[in-house]
Amino acid sequence: MRVWRICKAIYAQRSFSGEGGLKAAARWHHKGHRIVYTSQSLSLATVELWVHVDPEEPLTSYVAVSAEIPENLSVRRFDESDLPVNWRQDPGPTQLRDLGSNWLQSKSTAVARAPSVITPGEYNFLLNPEHPDFLRIKIDDPIPFVFDQRMWKATR
Repeated sequence: MRVWRICKAIYAQRSFSGEGGLKAAARWHHKGHRIVYTSQSLSLATVELWVHVDPEEPLTSYVAVSAEIPENLSVRRFDESDLPVNWRQDPGPTQLRDLGSNWLQSKSTAVARAPSVITPGEYNFLLNPEHPDFLRIKIDDPIPFVFDQRMWKATR
């Protein structure tokens, strides 16, 4: 299975290190945990990043990085039916950070599938760089990525 993430070019070589999770919390983890957020497609990765970017920020120095997760790698599935009713709120509820952080600490799998808040029916894949099976994930070379400027249409 191929997964994608988009990041600033200056972070390309560390894009799968999980270092960002050490510095800040996000929907599926508490600050202080290595985690890599990826998406099932490049288009979902685009939208997932887009909702977090300031519209004034120049988007000229980004790269897309894909990775191949072996089919025989176990995946923890976070199903919508198992999540709190308010799982889509922004910021995400503490229960989601608890679920993800507990998964990371348990080291039960190197990969977890989580539903996308932005695009119903699609999934993001969380990677645990501290799990031994993480080394089986093949990370590809980054490729330049340019956002289509039509994504910033003025409101009418």
